[in-house]
Amino acid sequence: MPDRSTADTAGTAETAGTAAASDITRQVDALLDGIKVLVLSDYGKGALQNHQVLIQAAKARNIPVLADPKGKDFSVYRGASLLTPNLSEFETIVGGCADEHELVSKGAALMADLDLGALLVTRGEHGMTLLRPGHPAMHLPARAREVFDVTGAGDTVISTLAASIAAGEELPHAVALANLAAGIVVGKLGTAAISAPELRRAIQRSEGSERGVLGLEQLLLAIDDARAHNESIVFTNGCFDILHRGHVTYLGQARALGAALVVALNSDASVRRQGKGDDRPINALADRLAVMAALGCVDLVTWFDEDTPIARILECTPDVLVKGGDWPVERIVGAPETLARGGAVHSIPFEHQRSTTALLDKIRRL
Repeated sequence: MPDRSTADTAGTAETAGTAAASDITRQVDALLDGIKVLVLSDYGKGALQNHQVLIQAAKARNIPVLADPKGKDFSVYRGASLLTPNLSEFETIVGGCADEHELVSKGAALMADLDLGALLVTRGEHGMTLLRPGHPAMHLPARAREVFDVTGAGDTVISTLAASIAAGEELPHAVALANLAAGIVVGKLGTAAISAPELRRAIQRSEGSERGVLGLEQLLLAIDDARAHNESIVFTNGCFDILHRGHVTYLGQARALGAALVVALNSDASVRRQGKGDDRPINALADRLAVMAALGCVDLVTWFDEDTPIARILECTPDVLVKGGDWPVERIVGAPETLARGGAVHSIPFEHQRSTTALLDKIRRL
């Protein structure tokens, strides 16, 4: 029979534990006021000790719970709305997966066992797989153009998911956005974040190159958004009728001078007034805009109807104004205004002597 002091100590500890749990519950309830999404993530460092208190409190308020699981016991995440393990973490729990069919099968069993609303397995260069009870598996390919560093990719995924769901997006669309965001962040060195303009541009390109083409109102909003994230704006302009190596090299060099490159194209009527020939432009404005927007070094594309781009330059107020080497700085339209605002003006020497007019003359002689 335990002595009275031992029993009293045990009773005191139990009472203290109950009081502490009640105190945590009250704190959680207070913190959840006004919250749209709850994210559980502590990198396996032990900061989270009351997973179920948090999950049940959120579920009682119909707040989605997203969990980035760590460790070998996923049962602590029982009832979560979405679990986001990487493939290694997933296979530690369910065993190795020889193919996608086995991954889907074992994922479905895990969801049933833990009463999960959904399961998202991130799979590195193989993209990610979303599983939901009663829905077919959704496999998304990796969207990275280049991979320099995967540090923080998981954080990018779950934070983009949380922001998207809080904004009212359905889960499949939120996952697609998270996949795009991860593709951006792994293309950066070190632990990095992505900005709203970067994600917006990735969305535009994923939906079709012409989506990068903006009218004036949309263009100015995109520039304001970029500046809010301390991104410098580079501006250049031209007809870009038949795109050639000289153009592409020049545009890449222009893009390197800032964080975002805006290219303004002459409208068809504007090109005809340049005296380049009665048959110019060869390519209509819509085609030239689509081709320009498809270039990886170009962020935003617009157009102007006037003979010069001065109105667009004054509206966009670029940090850097650029033209090709055939334009000395003192002759570049908008140079005085840009320099007066403290901006920079560059005339980039041509590395490859190419000309649309010369190409057309060569074609006509064939």
